[in-house]
Amino acid sequence: MTDIIRLLPDSVANQIAAGEVIQRPASVVKELVENALDSGADEIIIHIKDSGRTLIQVTDNGCGMSSTDARMAFERHATSKISSANDLFAIRTMGFRGEALASIAAIADVELRTKRVEDETGTFLHINATRVITQEPVMCGNGSTIQVKNLFFNVPARRKFLKSDATEMKLIISEIQRVAIPNPEIAFTLVHNNSTVYELPSGNTMKRLAGLFGRSISQALIPVESQTSVITIIGYTGLPKFARKTMGEQFFFVNRRFMKHPWFHKAVMQAYEKLLPPDAFPSYFFLMEINPGSIDINVHPTKTEIKFEDDRAIWQLLNAAVREALGKHSAVPSIDFDQAGSIEIPMPPKPGQPLSAPRITFNPDYNPFHTGGSPGQGAPAFRSAPTQGDTQNLRHWEKLYSGMEQARNRFEQPDEQPQGMVFPETSIPYSGKKVFQFKQKYLVLPVKSGMMLIDQKRAQERILFEKIKSLLQNDRVASQQILFPHTFELNSADTELLKEILPDLESMGFDIREFGKDTFIVSGVPGVLESTSPVSLIEKLLEEYKNTPVDASEKVREQVAISLSKASAIGYGIDLQPEMMDHIVDQLFACSSPNYTPDGKPTLTIISLEDIDRMFGR
Repeated sequence: MTDIIRLLPDSVANQIAAGEVIQRPASVVKELVENALDSGADEIIIHIKDSGRTLIQVTDNGCGMSSTDARMAFERHATSKISSANDLFAIRTMGFRGEALASIAAIADVELRTKRVEDETGTFLHINATRVITQEPVMCGNGSTIQVKNLFFNVPARRKFLKSDATEMKLIISEIQRVAIPNPEIAFTLVHNNSTVYELPSGNTMKRLAGLFGRSISQALIPVESQTSVITIIGYTGLPKFARKTMGEQFFFVNRRFMKHPWFHKAVMQAYEKLLPPDAFPSYFFLMEINPGSIDINVHPTKTEIKFEDDRAIWQLLNAAVREALGKHSAVPSIDFDQAGSIEIPMPPKPGQPLSAPRITFNPDYNPFHTGGSPGQGAPAFRSAPTQGDTQNLRHWEKLYSGMEQARNRFEQPDEQPQGMVFPETSIPYSGKKVFQFKQKYLVLPVKSGMMLIDQKRAQERILFEKIKSLLQNDRVASQQILFPHTFELNSADTELLKEILPDLESMGFDIREFGKDTFIVSGVPGVLESTSPVSLIEKLLEEYKNTPVDASEKVREQVAISLSKASAIGYGIDLQPEMMDHIVDQLFACSSPNYTPDGKPTLTIISLEDIDRMFGR
């Protein structure tokens, strides 16, 4: 039998390696920009066409390469960053594996122009699918320019699974943010289809954040600083009142390298304990400096995972630094002793003054369910023997129990109008409706089989989605014009996203136009929606759309409709009038799929009477 194990050709091996290192155009941008940073450049220009499908070009004014180095750079595991295994624990550069350029050259058409300061001429190198086409001298400026054309041209399956242009461009912008934030002294320019997305001059960290995320971010952040022998932490964290419903502006950097670390994220979130609702996330940007010997970045080809020698100590230091920053800027709850209703501290008696026994009174008319209270009404007190007031109070409890028994009998007859309420007449007035609200989050109503709980927000998501979808199918979406149009500013990533879905938003009744760089003006919103802040609605819509799972079988319009229904639905923590609660229930059960939201989450659940009886041991 012949031998069957053999070495793969370099072209095949490079294509396999590219599957780990180069997953999409954003991966190419990341690797090329990191190479530019390692070259010592102080200005980097990135040109993108068709979200990286057609062209990715990165130009820097760094050290450049010799003719020999230019050719060697495209060989697998060829690098200038390390020479021994010990160097892995003293890495200060962004790259060190020597895999990126070889992987890129295996799946694209690549051209490189590079020149060192001491050389009279530079080098031009053309590689197509690992094969060197041309290498010759060329006149060019100092530094390097590399062009990656027709990405995945020889791997059609990979190209087929790329997302929409807006999604791919958003990922490219995210990669630029990850290298631009920790390097504010380096100027970055990003151009997409001849339109400037970012033009970031050198400056400090706050100016860089304002250039990336908008000028308003400076008002939402507070500085964080902690210097210890273990680690140095500097950066910014968000004020609680500016927290958002979705994640997106949370960044960790270790020795200027972007890092994902869920455990450190928990350290930050725990510092905000009791300052944020459970579904809100603050923005934060932390730049950490640590001894390279105490970390391991050789964990994953993308180098976004880092192992720490003592991550528990860093967790505690990070948590303490955020808490201290929040405390310094009065972001934690405090007691205002100057306001009415503050804590009363009784004055001690004068020396020699006799102490009087406390006077205890009992109010026989006290009802624990009565919320209004009348002036002069006393508080309850315990007595050793029952009195006439105690007997009267007992009758109230008997009346309460009697009302509960009557309510149980009605529980199995949801179609009948309730005859009374479960609490005494002196309690909260009963509305006469079958539905009531619980914790400003759920609607509760009796049904024949038990008790139904409805999530008020998810129910409205389903209702609004079916309304919007029905109007779209009949081309009857009316636009409600705004008396005074609103202008709003977005960051570059959201600008690209809004441009992609703008035609679908217009078909739904939005009237939005560009009003300058990263600025828009809204003059109309869908008439089917309740009156709300147009700018807030659009911002919520974009956040929801970014977090809506993308299904290739769905049209973009339907995904936008899902996001719009989620952004427009009534939130939690809002008191609903009885008429509104009844309206939500009626409309929900008029929907074609009342049990689930458009993205498949349950809207309601039923607790059976048998389960309730079982809870009480019956």
